[in-house]
Amino acid sequence: MPSLIQHLLKKGILDKEKASSLEFEVNNSGRREEEVILEKGIISESFLFGLKSENLKMPLKEVVADEIPLKTMELIPEESAKYYRMVPLARHDNVLEVGMVYPEDLKVQEAIQFLSRQGKFSYKTFLIAVSTFNNILRQYRTLKREVNRALEELEVELKEEKVQPKTTQGTEFERLAEEAPIIKVVAVILRHAVEGKASDIHIEPGRDKSRIRFRVGGVLHSSILLPSKAHPAVVARVKILSSLKIDETRIPQDGRFSAKILDKSIDFRVATFPTTTGEKVAIRVLDPTEGAKNFDELGLERRNFDVVKKSIQQPFGLILSTGPTGCGKTTTLYAILNLLNKEGVNIVTLEDPVEYFIEGVNQSQVRPEIGYGFAQGLRQVLRQDPNVIMVGEIRDEETAALAIHAALTGHIVLSTLHTNNAIGAIPRLIDMGVKPFLISPSLSIVIAQRLIGVLCVHCKKKVKARKDVQEMIMKEVEGLPQQIKSKLKIVSPLMVYEMQGCKKCGSRGYSGRIGVFEILEMTDELAGIVVKDPQEQKIIKEAYRQGMITMRQDGILKVLDGITTMAEVLRVAEE
Repeated sequence: MPSLIQHLLKKGILDKEKASSLEFEVNNSGRREEEVILEKGIISESFLFGLKSENLKMPLKEVVADEIPLKTMELIPEESAKYYRMVPLARHDNVLEVGMVYPEDLKVQEAIQFLSRQGKFSYKTFLIAVSTFNNILRQYRTLKREVNRALEELEVELKEEKVQPKTTQGTEFERLAEEAPIIKVVAVILRHAVEGKASDIHIEPGRDKSRIRFRVGGVLHSSILLPSKAHPAVVARVKILSSLKIDETRIPQDGRFSAKILDKSIDFRVATFPTTTGEKVAIRVLDPTEGAKNFDELGLERRNFDVVKKSIQQPFGLILSTGPTGCGKTTTLYAILNLLNKEGVNIVTLEDPVEYFIEGVNQSQVRPEIGYGFAQGLRQVLRQDPNVIMVGEIRDEETAALAIHAALTGHIVLSTLHTNNAIGAIPRLIDMGVKPFLISPSLSIVIAQRLIGVLCVHCKKKVKARKDVQEMIMKEVEGLPQQIKSKLKIVSPLMVYEMQGCKKCGSRGYSGRIGVFEILEMTDELAGIVVKDPQEQKIIKEAYRQGMITMRQDGILKVLDGITTMAEVLRVAEE
């Protein structure tokens, strides 16, 4: 039987040279030809497996993974499925439909024959694509299935414990937290959070049930309910991992732990909170491959991108990132740090807590409870001969004064400030006791931002904009700086994209988040205003004169580019 590469050569999709190159790679790498062809992007997966189906004279089957019953899944153990790349698809009476990625492999055929004898069932084989196989394989490890199995084990243990001598409640929960079922429940919750790219996990006690919710794309989603009697043991397990006091349930506690999940080192930041029904636990998932972004991925475009890039290239100055909690301020500063992180540059950070570890950067976590806060730390940092300093947050007058001093004495200083917009940063610094004549020479730029959902590229739908949406867009476009407005091509009727929802994005319609920004740059004109009369209205007038785009306008531009929806822009514009 000719190979797939030979088939592609015969159909004229490959020339002889490319076919020989692929065959050489397959023979020398020990990989399957399907893997090599797909990796090179020569043809689509559906075309490749359609061709393979013709080649093998075996029907190609597509199935909805989450519709396969658990009982059917259990006929082929997970380890066998993973090793032989075969999965159960459906069962009709005593006949099991089996999907195989490589049915031509004799070892795969021998394995299914053995399993059919063991399980006393007949089988019928079908060809399936790699993506179908991966989707079904994930069903072995759905959150509900894995947690339910562990809870069944816990139920057995709890019943057995009834005949044992009674222990104090705290000791009992501590003992249960170290038992296999609870360890498994917590491990499954953590793994599913990482797999689902969740930013936070909430473990919330109720009267009858304990609720587990994951925050994905900025929105909390309920994932599973646990019996209320398992809640204290789950909380105790998280506390053990975080080195917190298990018997202290009256006051909040903060902790942190790391774990290797999906071959990645993930940090988890833990905060407990006492409620009337028990302790609530919030866990921030700090996945360096998901949270940390490159500078080009932040969503900075046009004038915003140019201004920030120019500021980073200056030898000194204060760069402030502003906005409410969870708006991506720290992610932006980390992206800038990565750009500045070079062999000849000494970077020192003060953070609370250290969210992502950056190779080559000296990162320090402040501990206010022992007198090591931002102000105290900043004094020590200045003795470390730094080129670049990052201070997690300017919270008080002392930290503000030290950050301004550091920026004036030849350092690039990055920090965050809680203000609603970029304009508000200057009055806020003045309120904190910083003299206006020190702000103008030290402050470089202020970056204000929010996060919006990015439309799923697989299911977003192009539609004609409603009349009210058109009016809003045109009003904002009218107020854009001339240099940006002149480059826009707006045609009639105005078309925008709407969210739909598909399997690729988990029916959310959005896939990931991106920033909308407004950036205020310190210019000679603005410096004069800050020193003489730093009224907000005068600062706003100068900001527009220098071509500043508001967050709302930046959002509108992203709507016109098909990146997001009007609904997302309006949501963040009202914050």
